[in-house]
Amino acid sequence: MTMLSFAKSVFAGLAVSIALSQSAMALEMKPYDAAAFKAAQAAGKPILVDVFAPWCPTCKAQHTVLDGEKSKPEYASITVFQVDFDNQIEALRALKVNKQSTLIGFKGTTETGRSVGSTKADVIEALLASTTK
Repeated sequence: MTMLSFAKSVFAGLAVSIALSQSAMALEMKPYDAAAFKAAQAAGKPILVDVFAPWCPTCKAQHTVLDGEKSKPEYASITVFQVDFDNQIEALRALKVNKQSTLIGFKGTTETGRSVGSTKADVIEALLASTTK
């Protein structure tokens, strides 16, 4: 095997590994943007809206649970839109949210569930699962 063919082989393996590791990651997190949210809804995508405040300990506990779910392939298609409770008042009104630590599931335009203040893994997992049915 020549050095060039060896390098090509290593590079191809690395590219496949990177692609697989990126595709296996679930729960793509994005800052909430009304247009992107509407587009995801119109496309019928599974969505989780995460209303958080950086100072909120409950929100941090929810994020710990969500971080634990990122490796699960069944959640790979879910997009998470993060709404900043302190700065995105219009989004809060549109989503009818009045408290940080609110998680809302959607399958397209249909709300599939809502949880306020729960940090229990089984509750958050059920909400995630509801978006993929």
